[in-house]
This record gives sequence, structure tokens and C-alpha cells, in this order.
Amino acid sequence: MELTLGLLVPFAGTALGSAMVFFMRGKMSRKLEKMLLGFAAGVMIAASVWSLLIPAIDMSGEQGGTAWLPAAVGFLGGMAFLLVLDSLIPHLHLESAQPEGIEAPLKKTTMLVLAVTLHNIPEGMSVGVTFAGALYGHAGITMAGAFALAVGIAIQNFPEGAIISMPLRSEGTPRLRAFVYGALSGIVEPIGAAVTILLASRIVTALPYLLAFAAGAMIYVVVEELIPEAQAGEHSNIGTVGVALGFVLMMVLDVALG
Repeated sequence: MELTLGLLVPFAGTALGSAMVFFMRGKMSRKLEKMLLGFAAGVMIAASVWSLLIPAIDMSGEQGGTAWLPAAVGFLGGMAFLLVLDSLIPHLHLESAQPEGIEAPLKKTTMLVLAVTLHNIPEGMSVGVTFAGALYGHAGITMAGAFALAVGIAIQNFPEGAIISMPLRSEGTPRLRAFVYGALSGIVEPIGAAVTILLASRIVTALPYLLAFAAGAMIYVVVEELIPEAQAGEHSNIGTVGVALGFVLMMVLDVALG
């Protein structure tokens, strides 16, 4: 029960954020959007370091191997994995007019949802592999620390849910449908987390690689999407402030609860 709750926390954050479409009118201001994008980036950077890379290095050391090797290999593998997905899956970013990935006859709405779903994959993996570390590993990853990461991801998922549902509403999508689209973009997280835990249970010795893999995948999303969108156009400093706030919040959560 505790594990199931932990896996569903990030999805709840996305769903609650998507529900803002019922309470807020009009399009989200660009300044607020920049702040939220930066905040999400800050959370993901801090989570990648404190919740994933450092435990990967510690766990590898406990196993008697070269401490930095699994972290380096896993990190680059995660970056490569997201690069491949980013190149193959048809998707459209909010401020872009040109779709990315393989050409496909999909609606703009569908491609917007796919863009958010794409970067929710590493978030689900990171939550799953951290819970796996708490269940099977011995690198100082506690269940409280895994929950801290889940809560941190949920907090940054809240604005992400609003960022996807509100633009859909402003383009004429009915409120309920916009909410459903926004919420469904986050369903991949508990699914990805559950799959990661199942894989980790079979190959406990690979946990350092899986932790670093999730970190690499998250950093790819930050560098490829979140920071460029937060820094585009005017008022780029707002996105920078968001990064700082998100980073500090996730760092505090991980250190205090982990």
C-alpha cells in the first residue's frame, strides 16, 4: 500500500495541475509559465544529483566496483535513450510551430500531450528506481527519501499539468477534455515506475546503472526542453529564479527526509 501510494503521488500532482483549467480563465501568462518551467528544471536537476547520481556512486562503492563507472555509463545511457525517443516520437512543444520526431498525421493536441508525456518518462523511471533502491539496495536510500523524490516530482508536475491543459483550453478544447489530456500525460509516470521496480528486482546489481540512467534521462529533458523554453524571449531572469527555487526545494526535501 505504501509503495502504491508513493508511485501515484507524481501522477496526482499532474492531475491536480491539469484541474486548474476549471478554476483559471484565459491563457497562462508567459512570465508565470517561465517561472514554472524554470522551477521544474531546478527540481529535476537537484533530484538527478541528490536522489540518483550520488546514491548510484555510493551503491557502486559498496558493491566493490569502480564507484564512478556505473554513474558515468548509466548517465550517458539515459541521455542517449531520451535522444532516441525525442528523435522518433512525433511531438510538438508549446511555443513551437514545427513538430519534432517522425512525421505522423496527428492532431496538434495529440502532439502537445506527447511532448509532455515524453519528458514524464524519465520522471517515472526516477521514482521507480529510487523506490527500488529503498527496497533492494544498501546505498542509504530510505523509503522516506524515495517519498521525498516522489513529492518533489509531484510538486513540479503540478505546474506542468496546468501548462498543458490551459493552452489546450485557450485553443478551444472543452474544459473536461483539456483536463483529461493534461492528466493522461502523467499516467506514464506510475507505469514507468512500476516497470522499473520490476526490472530492478531481477537485477539488483544493476541498480547503480539504473539510478544514473534515470538521472541522464531527466537532465536531457532539462537541457533540451525546459531551460530553453524558460529562457526564450524576454524576462529570461524569471526562469532563472524558478530554477533556483526548484533546486533548493528538492535539495532540502531530499536531505531533510532522505
